[in-house]
Formats: sequence, structure tokens, C-alpha cells
Amino acid sequence: MAYHPSGLLAPIVTPFAADGSVDVRALERLGGELLDAGATGLIALSTTGEPTSLDTAERDEVVAACARVAADRGKALVVGAGTNDTRTTIARHEALAGVPGCVASLAVVPYYVRPSEAAIVAHFQAVAERSPVPLILYNIPYRTGRGLGAGALLELAATPGVCGLKQAVGALDADTLAVLAAKPEDFAVLGGDDAFVFPTMLMGGAGAVAAAAHLHTGRFVAMLDDGAAGRVAEGRSHAEALLPLVQALFAEPNPAVVKAVLHAEGRLPTPDVRMPLAAASEAAVQAARLAFSAAAQGG
Repeated sequence: MAYHPSGLLAPIVTPFAADGSVDVRALERLGGELLDAGATGLIALSTTGEPTSLDTAERDEVVAACARVAADRGKALVVGAGTNDTRTTIARHEALAGVPGCVASLAVVPYYVRPSEAAIVAHFQAVAERSPVPLILYNIPYRTGRGLGAGALLELAATPGVCGLKQAVGALDADTLAVLAAKPEDFAVLGGDDAFVFPTMLMGGAGAVAAAAHLHTGRFVAMLDDGAAGRVAEGRSHAEALLPLVQALFAEPNPAVVKAVLHAEGRLPTPDVRMPLAAASEAAVQAARLAFSAAAQGG
């Protein structure tokens, strides 16, 4: 059966133990909490999971742990498998055939090398042809240095083996609206900027990939449900309450503040991120914890 991304796909952080190793038990516990609170699936090795700072064995550990948790609850597992060269991206996708329960990849626009838009389209078409699972494209130009406009995205939306898009362009812009208006029915647009996921849903989005939803997960899920159902007043109430939390969690490079708040709430063993990221500042953590408490009001 083809996979149709929808709802909240949680881009789970990678917890680190005090000795710096990946804490698999904490990862499984956190993944279970996110799914039990209403997330439709987990994304292992998303940007939020710090995949570029994990070695191959650690990447495999993270994917295996997320696969176990998702399988236990009958939820989706998506694995971040894109990188900045096509051969490695294809190899990582082909390896997903051996991951139990993996229903799709998250495949980022190749970064740093700054290929042309036509070359990026060709890259994704080559990957989709070889991948055992469908691709969710990840369009995030502020990280990659290259982005895809509406024309390229719609071309890829019609490509066999491409099932969706995580759109993270810092706005609900004209290109995003054009894709939402003209996409095939079975192509899912997922909000990738946490501040804009509710209006994206109202304009035809299928769901979201939201790092901030590690906190108040149920309220994010309710907001997405309201957006899908066209319940503007109800969803707007959630969106307005969650916006200060989103802004606070992204005040410093992700996922430092998210991890710090999860640790302060007793849900992670440490707040640690790996270099070159730096730990969240005390001021950022205090602001995020205040926003977290405020967002509980009326929730």
C-alpha cells in the first residue's frame, strides 16, 4: 500500500547519555511518548536528530530504536536518508530495504555544493528510481543554499516514488501556495516551519514535521486536526498559544533549546548536543520554559 504522509510526523531528537553515547533507552521512551500523544509517526535522523554528528553505528542504533517503537504502536517510521551527493543518497535509500517498518525517507535538497534547480530535480528522480520506499522531499533553502520553486516541486510531485514534501522556506509563500493549489491529490505537503503549520493546513496541507512538538505534543496534534477540518477558530487558539513556545525553542540553533527543556522536564538524561552545536544558554532555556508553561493554559 502506498504511504500518504499526514498528521504530525515527529522529528525526534537523539538523546545523549552523560558519557556522550547515544542513550537508546531514552530514545525509545521519548519516541513512545510522542506517538502516544498523537504523532502519526517518527522521523529518525531528521535535522533535529543531529545525524551529521552521528557515526554509522550510531545512525543504525537510532533507526533500529525508532523502528521498534513505531512497530510496537503501529505507527509510521520515516528515515532521513538524504545527503549532499547522489551516490551516497542512493546507497542510504537502498539500505532502507532492510529497515523493518520504514515507510518513507526524508530526502533533503543537496547542500553546500549548490547544484542548479534542474540538477536537483534530476538528483531526486535518480534517487526515487532506486529507492525501495517513497521520498518525502525536504526543501529548506536557508540550510542548503539552494531551494526548489513551485515548477520544480510540481514536476517532482508527479514523479513516481515521490510521496510528499516537507516545505521549510521560512514563510507561507507564493510558491508554497502554488504547490498546494496544483499538486496531485496523492502528494502531501507537510509544514516544515513550526510557526506556519496551521495556515499551511488551512490551505490544503496534509500535516507537519515540527520539532517544537516534542513539547505539548497533544496540542500540536489538535491544531493540525483543526486545520485539516477547517475549524479556524479552534485551531487559531492553539496556534496563537503555541507560537511563543515555537519562537523560544528556535531562539538558538535547533535542537539545543528543545533538548534543554526536555531535560529540565525530566524527559532526557542530559541536555547535550554534539559539537559544533553549543548548549543552549541559560536565558534561552528560561524563556522557553516560561513559554512552555504559558502554552499549557487553556490546553
